[in-house]
Amino acid sequence: MIKQLFNILLATACCLLALPVQAQSKAEKNGWRLGMQSFSFHLFSLTEALDKTQELGLKYMEVYPGHKLGGKWGGQIFDFNLDAQTQRELKELAASKGIKIIGTGVYVAEKSSDWEKMFRFAKSMEMEFITCEPALNDWDMVEKLSAQYGIAISVHNHPQPSDYWKPENLLQAIADRNRSIGSCADVGHWRREGLGQIDCLKKLKGRLISLHFKDIAEKKAGEKEQHDVIWGTGILNVEGMLKELKAQEFKGVFSIEYEYNWENSVPDIKKCIQYFNQVTDDIL
Repeated sequence: MIKQLFNILLATACCLLALPVQAQSKAEKNGWRLGMQSFSFHLFSLTEALDKTQELGLKYMEVYPGHKLGGKWGGQIFDFNLDAQTQRELKELAASKGIKIIGTGVYVAEKSSDWEKMFRFAKSMEMEFITCEPALNDWDMVEKLSAQYGIAISVHNHPQPSDYWKPENLLQAIADRNRSIGSCADVGHWRREGLGQIDCLKKLKGRLISLHFKDIAEKKAGEKEQHDVIWGTGILNVEGMLKELKAQEFKGVFSIEYEYNWENSVPDIKKCIQYFNQVTDDIL
């Protein structure tokens, strides 16, 4: 009887140990981490955004500076002015939902002296990267702080007149700088600016830190901007982008930035995740 009970306990323990491996997707095994850019839920508080991210089954979040915290914090916003207790409680709240706040962005410094505050904040919050668009004159300082704090710099490409709207501009700015400095590839912005998103990814090979990943609609007459659509239904060739990233042996974070159906985007985002999992299961 004792031997039988021991065998049952042993089998149960082995099953429990195997669960995390079984639950890990091909994408995760390949070093591809799918997360949420909190701006997708900017109509809601950060606490609500965490709930929605948990509902989606995602483990990572990139929080945009200025996101209202909500909950017991009310209108207080996510930025480097948060006190140590609030920072600790936010990390605990996220962890309780199975989520890690992995980065923040898109950060644009109001003044050069704010950079150290941002790096200290990112370090305290145990982030991996800061998504940002540094002033060209700040690069020496930003590179030094990145090395000092062990925080990567992922440079976003807002449309013109951003200094980094096309890959060549970014590569020129960071050519001789540390490899922990690279691109946060917003593939939608590239296409809206008339650039080929896969060509841009190729140009940034070896310099991709993270992505603001999406698919967008065809350009229609009278529309100001091509809005986001469910992945695989737009013009960005999501499968082609993923195949290019596989060829580059990219490892990093895909932040879902879904800027459409703002009030009820979770059903759309679920379909995006399903498509991502389907494609990555096929190609990896």
